[in-house]
Amino acid sequence: MSPTSPANPACPTRRLTTAQALVAFLARQYTERDGRRQRLISATWGIFGHGNVAGIGQALMEAGGGRSGGGNGGAGNGAAHRMPYLQGRNEQAMVHAAVGYARQSGRLSAHAVTTSIGPGATNLVTGAALATINRLPVLLLPGDTFATRPADPVLQQLEVEYAGDVSVNDCLRPVSRYFDRITRPEALIPAALQAMRVLADPAGTGAVTLALPQDVQAEAYDWPEEFFAERDWHVRRTAPDPHELEAAVRAVRSARRPLIVAGGGIRHSAAEETLAAFTAATRIPVASTQAGKGALRHDHPADVGGIGHTGTATADELARTADLVIGIGTRFSDFTTASGTLFANPAVRVLHLNITGFDAHKLAALPLVADARAGLEALTAALAGRGYRVDPAYETEYTGAKEAWEERVEASFATPDPTARPTQTQVLGLLDALVTEDDILINAAGSLPGDLHKLWRTRSRDQYHVEYGYSCMGYEIPAAIGVLLAAEGRTPRRPVWALVGDGTYLMNPTEIVTAVQENLPLKLVVLQNHGYASIGGLSESVGAERFGTAYRHRDADGGFTGPPLPVDLAANAASLGMRVLRATTVDDLRTALSEARDAGGPTCVYVETETPDTVSGPPPAQAWWDVPVAETASRPAAVKAREEYDRQVAARRRHL
Repeated sequence: MSPTSPANPACPTRRLTTAQALVAFLARQYTERDGRRQRLISATWGIFGHGNVAGIGQALMEAGGGRSGGGNGGAGNGAAHRMPYLQGRNEQAMVHAAVGYARQSGRLSAHAVTTSIGPGATNLVTGAALATINRLPVLLLPGDTFATRPADPVLQQLEVEYAGDVSVNDCLRPVSRYFDRITRPEALIPAALQAMRVLADPAGTGAVTLALPQDVQAEAYDWPEEFFAERDWHVRRTAPDPHELEAAVRAVRSARRPLIVAGGGIRHSAAEETLAAFTAATRIPVASTQAGKGALRHDHPADVGGIGHTGTATADELARTADLVIGIGTRFSDFTTASGTLFANPAVRVLHLNITGFDAHKLAALPLVADARAGLEALTAALAGRGYRVDPAYETEYTGAKEAWEERVEASFATPDPTARPTQTQVLGLLDALVTEDDILINAAGSLPGDLHKLWRTRSRDQYHVEYGYSCMGYEIPAAIGVLLAAEGRTPRRPVWALVGDGTYLMNPTEIVTAVQENLPLKLVVLQNHGYASIGGLSESVGAERFGTAYRHRDADGGFTGPPLPVDLAANAASLGMRVLRATTVDDLRTALSEARDAGGPTCVYVETETPDTVSGPPPAQAWWDVPVAETASRPAAVKAREEYDRQVAARRRHL
């Protein structure tokens, strides 16, 4: 029989440490949407140090720490309420893995991440920023310095002369959607409830931080049993306001050259089929942001590909002449809008369907604040009785342009010489020929996002997983692990590919060890081009002449124009436990990719890529991106680049 609270004898209590209570609480939280119920926090990643080993670490052990449970359940946990534990190697990478899991789970399930104090906590900041910028839920549980201050300072404590309550965890405030420091056990109750509210809020989700002083983690308290009751957090589908809906209908009906810009909100809302129905009724073409790519299959007649600086010629030309831009679940970032130069029609208006009012009003848009699926359903129904459909000539125009772009894709993917070293786009072409709708591709940084956005033929709603809100080097490998964990239990497992360049690989290869430990069939493709290829190209375009972007020995003048560094990334991956397949030619690569796809364990395909020519390389940027160029310079390259910059920036407009 449970003890009772002295203050309220009718209320049963359970004596646990703060850490034990938090883990038990998290194991009983669920999301529900459209009748589907699942765990909100399905596992916890952790690296232990003195700031969390005796608190959260001990609590996770009692809560059945293994991936599939185990232990005695501790703290009254039954099998259904165990908290699986996942061992990471780098704190930032653990957050990336959790974000990959949350995205693949449709933001309906998430992971927690626990770290020690000091560097373990500050290493969370980059991952937290990525999660919040991409509107993806992750729960961060960093250890913190003593709340009771038995000694001052303690190991790894930041001392601030003007504020005694500041710790390094305060770095997480600006990158968290909710932050609290639990300085007393009982303070956990309201903080934990607020944390779950934010994680399950489709308009407000992102990184949530509960900073846990190490002494409070281990302190016992008599917790009300009600705190550990199963709790469902309904993920709402906000319907549009009737006034905003009617204004949206009028805007669509008056448009002659409308264009949809599909963002990540379509995926988060599972609105792909609703979008397809809307386009079938209206024949409005659909361009996609990086997060929105896959909203329609690549072969859907209305899909015109990526938009913006990394977009297709088809989508960007439609954007320049559109009289109505219909954003759905997008942030309208500078890549999407070509830094404010893309929507060039003097008469253009913007209509924006978004779950948040903050985003819905961007570009002085006519707002339609609603869940993407609910909003599209309402808009489709409202237009149905009014006979709206774009002019057939407009439909013929964009479908013809789409066919012409496909010819450019084929030219980039072509491999006329099977004995030659492949270019990067030819690597993508070989993958394109191999994959089915089951495969998932993950990328985040370098030149690959641009090539993928322009060229990749997306076959399913979740095949294209490119993190471009933060474009964080080092995201791909841990995110792939998170995606694999989200798909766990499916037989056969979906093939998950992490595509990285050598620069990205060197940033964060640590979670290869985790993939090996868990025997996850990660397919890692490492493209070796001896430097920062993307920034090298950008450097050249802005007059910086590729300075500091090549991985080469120093030359006699102290520059970096010597031979390539003798770094063997394939050997490095093998040393971390991966099976490695080396490919030197197009034929080698075709065989290696096929073998990797069938592999049951973590496998790396390593290939050195050839610099493409203007024919076999990716199409150039179809729209501008604002990277300010030196206003004064002595070198001709920078002077010329500034002239081009001034010409481009003159085309920018404010949408008011």
